[in-house]
Amino acid sequence: MAACNGLFVYHILGLASLLAVFYFSLLGEVDLRFPGLLPSPGASRSHDASLPFVERRGAQLFLAGRPFYINGWNSYWLMDQAVEPASRHRVSDMFRAATGMGLTVCRTWAFNDGAYNALQLSPGHFDERVFKALDMVVVEARRHGVRLILSLANNLEAYGGKTQYVRWAWDEGVGLTASNDSFFFDPAIRDYFKVYLKALLTRTNHLTGVQYKDDPTILAWELMNEPRCITDPSGNTLQRWIEEMAGYVKSIDRRHLLTVGTEGFYGPTSPPEKLSVNPGHWFNNYGLDFIRNSKISDIDFASVHLYPDTWLLDANLEEKLKFVTKWVSSHFEDGDTELGGKPVVLTEFGLSHLVKGFEQSQRDAFYKSVYDIVHESAKRGGAGAGAIVWQLAAEDMEEYHDGFAIVPSETPSMQKLLTEQSCRLAALRHGEQEAKRILKAVCG
Repeated sequence: MAACNGLFVYHILGLASLLAVFYFSLLGEVDLRFPGLLPSPGASRSHDASLPFVERRGAQLFLAGRPFYINGWNSYWLMDQAVEPASRHRVSDMFRAATGMGLTVCRTWAFNDGAYNALQLSPGHFDERVFKALDMVVVEARRHGVRLILSLANNLEAYGGKTQYVRWAWDEGVGLTASNDSFFFDPAIRDYFKVYLKALLTRTNHLTGVQYKDDPTILAWELMNEPRCITDPSGNTLQRWIEEMAGYVKSIDRRHLLTVGTEGFYGPTSPPEKLSVNPGHWFNNYGLDFIRNSKISDIDFASVHLYPDTWLLDANLEEKLKFVTKWVSSHFEDGDTELGGKPVVLTEFGLSHLVKGFEQSQRDAFYKSVYDIVHESAKRGGAGAGAIVWQLAAEDMEEYHDGFAIVPSETPSMQKLLTEQSCRLAALRHGEQEAKRILKAVCG
């Protein structure tokens, strides 16, 4: 009798599922091309195992036995937009636009702590609806041949950030201090963060059945977006945190690459010639120490950011371009020398149109300067592993524009620059399958 009842329920559920698909298809509320509500019937663990992981070999990244160079973009908002059916199409729109230019790596947030559409509602408590949205982002990236760099926390308050962790500890009466920097040294907060790390890394994607730690669609984890610890300019507090969290991530997941997420400012242990590269002496007070932070054995590649219009307020275009060359070249050289052979990725760079006297030609010149340095390093097999522009947006996303946002279809000169860089780097990848596709489909 129990078996008969179970069979009856099975048929009812099957009919309901068919009706639901029919209903949503008619209403247009769900883009069934974008896996979101129903698991892909062909998805399996073995299916994902067929995709190779991006690896580090000395100062270079490799994919399928060949050097891999990154021409990528930032769209931090992917998970957030994937939550709601009305905005979900923006994710697939963005991947489609980016791959149309040959871009193969996207950096995005895998965190939202206590804010609207929060992934982590409180320490160790997650919204499954938002986790499913992140699952969708991973699947959609895989479908378009894109690898993801997933950032795990924010130094800034946007999307919760370290401020939210400190607030949680303070509200629960276990926080040592209300200082935001206690995120890095408070034992209770460090435990909060480890609980989140374990939950994310061992998450089983509901669409594929594959744990995140086993999914090669993810290129790398980033510990934090732009970490700073201004209360300890010696850098010791931040260094201990990076060492601890990097070790913890690697204890769970040794297959994926790991980076810190720093902006690249040289610190107290750097030689004078490196300190002189910093855009002003006041940057030495953030508790950052690029070479020391990046040397940690569990860190696979170094991350650098670049914002000359913000850092050099009174400089003209020529002075900014000279700084760009000095800044990027210095860090790429560090990968070969100071870091003992580690890749270096420019994970954010941008020029805001809100700067006084902005002209699109200035942005074009700045981006071309960056791309030329990356290409030259790649040609000689150097540590410059690529660059990731901040940021690209899909059409009709004005609310996410921050002065840096570029809608490719609305900015032909930038679309051309991005595509040309993809083609130049793909030509250096010597027969790797994805590079062949880019050369054929994008570069003609």
